[in-house]
Amino acid sequence: MTKKKEPAQAFAKSASYNQWREGVYSTQRERRHSFKSISFRDQPELVTAENGGDFDYQRDLGYPGEYPFTRGVQPTMYRGRLWTMRQFAGFGTPQDTNRRFKYLLEHGQTGLSTAFDMPSLMGYDPDNARSMGEVGREGVSVSTIEDMDTLFGGIALDQVTTSMTINCTATVAFALYFAVAKRRNISFDALGGTIQNDMFKEFIAQKEWISPPAPSVKLVCDVIEFCASSAPKFNPVSISGYHIREAGATAVQELAFTIADGLGYVEHCLGRGMNIDQFAPRLSFFFDVHNDFFEEIAKFRAARRLWARLMRDRYGAKTDAACKLRTHAQTAGVSLTAQQPVNNVARVAMQALAAVLGGVQSLHTNSMDETLSLPTEDAVRVALRTQQIIAEESGVTNVIDPLGGSYYIERLTTEIENEALAYIHQIDALGGMLKAVEIGFPQKEIAEAAYQFQLDIDAREQTIVGVNKYQEGGEQDIPTLKIDHAVECEQIERVKAFKARRDPAKHKQALRDIEAACREDRNVVPILIDAVSDGVTLGEVSDIYRDVFGVYTDPGML
Repeated sequence: MTKKKEPAQAFAKSASYNQWREGVYSTQRERRHSFKSISFRDQPELVTAENGGDFDYQRDLGYPGEYPFTRGVQPTMYRGRLWTMRQFAGFGTPQDTNRRFKYLLEHGQTGLSTAFDMPSLMGYDPDNARSMGEVGREGVSVSTIEDMDTLFGGIALDQVTTSMTINCTATVAFALYFAVAKRRNISFDALGGTIQNDMFKEFIAQKEWISPPAPSVKLVCDVIEFCASSAPKFNPVSISGYHIREAGATAVQELAFTIADGLGYVEHCLGRGMNIDQFAPRLSFFFDVHNDFFEEIAKFRAARRLWARLMRDRYGAKTDAACKLRTHAQTAGVSLTAQQPVNNVARVAMQALAAVLGGVQSLHTNSMDETLSLPTEDAVRVALRTQQIIAEESGVTNVIDPLGGSYYIERLTTEIENEALAYIHQIDALGGMLKAVEIGFPQKEIAEAAYQFQLDIDAREQTIVGVNKYQEGGEQDIPTLKIDHAVECEQIERVKAFKARRDPAKHKQALRDIEAACREDRNVVPILIDAVSDGVTLGEVSDIYRDVFGVYTDPGML
């Protein structure tokens, strides 16, 4: 019996992208009238070699560990070493946070990250009237060398890297940390870690300051100068786009203003006569990881390439180390929702995966309960396990820059780089980042972007699951962390007792030394390390800054 022949099939195949787009594609319906990224970027329906833009493999991509570092700053990336898993932690007393640090280390965290309370961040001791109701609430209360010593009790400072998220009082927190190391006979050149110490972004976004921009930037660069000469493994600044993005910036604005902040610090340090190849290798960065998966990956790749090119071509850096952009990242706190908070686990997982595919060196994953309270132990453990699952189970760490060469990723990387560079040129034309901040340029740009995003949410142009779509009645009740008022009382008594025990003569001389260094425009860091060892507190140093440099008031341009 003969087999019946099937009719011949004609397989249509477009010869070009335009032929495909105008042919078979044009006959189909799409589920939306337009597709935009979370940063209002029009999304192409398809990217091919024909419409991928100007791309040169050697010029724009290259190899991992080699200029311009698009594919990563290390030759082996995660095949050699995983990123540092650094969960942000801090609440209550130093003893409380010390226990949380040890809990996280026991569960596989590989670096420490410290959150300070609002009085510490703003320059007030717990016994100051302005601190009332805030001590230990949003982070750990630290104002004395004894607080810092207790915070890291039983933790070898020369064996773990520590990050400290603190800015206008960063010089004091830095001095306290190094004074504790000195007390423990640990050499400064053995200390590794990062202090955020980024005042530009405070004036742009987070709004925690003491003094005006110019003296604030001077203090930032005091720490950079000290580390370049005395603490070669410690990152003296974490140039932070995170808070800029959380304030409502787009991905391009986050990148542009963060890089411009870095350039501002570079130019100040060069103005001191410092060598860029000596201090630039220890500059570090901190970026947000928001919801738009590919946009975030491309942002990290564009950041490395843009920074490398600016360091070499604008400032004449001669070493690879001075051109490498090394970055910590944190999943987007602003994307977390109080509605259906368990959904935040999925958001954080996708954001963390984007950070890893983007090639970060360090990562914090937010806990699902952080819109409601500081994280509980259970929630922070899930957040840490999210990183560990990506690292150990997903397979994405087995190949370096697995998305490199994707037509879409490479086009998006180039677009983001070029758009960020256009912003940087605008800032240059205004006279640099210090001048741009003083006249409110980045602040205005971010405010407009934040307003547009809210309009898009209200119009349901942007979906937030559980908020403007797929809502559920009632609230999901999950456990939250509550800080007892006794914490504040305990810290007030502790700092009062500390002040009562000080040597009055040494204390007064230390205050005079700090004031003289500030008035004479000298580097304050070495003086501060000695002063906090002699009992000077964080609030007392801040009072000197207020007296010598003045108190900044937001001009309210917006």
